[in-house]
Amino acid sequence: MTRLSVNINKIALIRNSRGSNLPDLKQISIDCERFGAQGITVHPRPDERHIRYDDIPVLKEVVKTEFNIEGNPTERFLKMVEKHQPHQVTLVPDAPGALTSDSGWDTITHESKLKEIVARMHEKDIRVSIFLDPDEKMVEGAKEVGTDRIEFYTGDYAKHFDESKESAVKPFVAAAEHANTLNLGINAGHDLNLKNLNFFQYSIPNLLEVSIGHALVTDALYFGLQNTIKMYLHELSRPVDIYAK
Repeated sequence: MTRLSVNINKIALIRNSRGSNLPDLKQISIDCERFGAQGITVHPRPDERHIRYDDIPVLKEVVKTEFNIEGNPTERFLKMVEKHQPHQVTLVPDAPGALTSDSGWDTITHESKLKEIVARMHEKDIRVSIFLDPDEKMVEGAKEVGTDRIEFYTGDYAKHFDESKESAVKPFVAAAEHANTLNLGINAGHDLNLKNLNFFQYSIPNLLEVSIGHALVTDALYFGLQNTIKMYLHELSRPVDIYAK
């Protein structure tokens, strides 16, 4: 079964809006795991508008499943990751002022840089995932730099899902099949939700993990956090309805 990692950035954004510790990210992380989440993801940005750097040691202390830290590999970011040694680091090429991540790495252009970073993380026994578009050449480049996994940026899949889910998922299937031949683990994230998650999970061979934050937190406003996590876990485990519109 594909693992569900809950991205708690948007919960941190709510906390920061009032300058207090409500919601308490430590307790939220404990509860997410208690409700069935198989991982906690955070993405600290340079302006710390949601997850702050001082959140990391607090969360590392309490996360018992898998702690995944995403981010642009600046020197500050890499030193923080080395210090706290999460189970996984996901390298994302987002600009400092980006609203959200919107594309994957060019693993060919940045081969030398990525190879050095991957080796550096491996020295600390940290699993590395590289954020990637569904491009077979970029998958090959990811293999060359020595990463353990890739994480597909699924924004385009979500954007075109209602037009034709088969067409929307097609490039991801091809890239995933290629990644499988190269023995690369496959993660995915961005704009996956209760509507499009099941078909994506069904279509992608050997999908190990999805990281979901914005949609899950939004759904929790209606259904509650515990119910919402169970709903997402259900979408990852139930048979796909290929005729669903």
